[in-house]
Amino acid sequence: MRSRPRHEQWMRRALDVAAGCDDSADVPVGAVVYAPDGTELAIGRNEREAAHDPTAHAEILALRAAAARLGEWRLEGCTLVVTLEPCTMCAGAIVLARIATVVFGAWEPKTGAAGSLWDVLRDRRLNHRPEVYSGVLAAESAAMLRTFFDRPGPLTP
Repeated sequence: MRSRPRHEQWMRRALDVAAGCDDSADVPVGAVVYAPDGTELAIGRNEREAAHDPTAHAEILALRAAAARLGEWRLEGCTLVVTLEPCTMCAGAIVLARIATVVFGAWEPKTGAAGSLWDVLRDRRLNHRPEVYSGVLAAESAAMLRTFFDRPGPLTP
């Protein structure tokens, strides 16, 4: 299977994971880690509000679960698919985990660290740089985020 169709298929799975945040105060971001053979290893969705944990981003939770499943923190050859461009914390964890490929949907101009604000993932000063595919099903990912932020909240009259 060529990269683009596979990445779109995998992003649809990440969007399904993000949709699991529907009744939550957490921003709907979903992440999936795939093994080198394409097997799904782990998922994560934002749980900062639910867990009262500032590090409970979808990517971090998916990386932790994948490492636990493999019994190895080095996720070499694996692909991380996430609906929103990773922040600096998540980008750092991705590099440290030795993820081979990152596929993301919507750009995050305020905190993105895969090309928007910073480009941690491709920084030549680091010892590992994953291959990055950006904007995969970006419109669908952005629409989910817009719906979340447009809904009435506790501060909305």
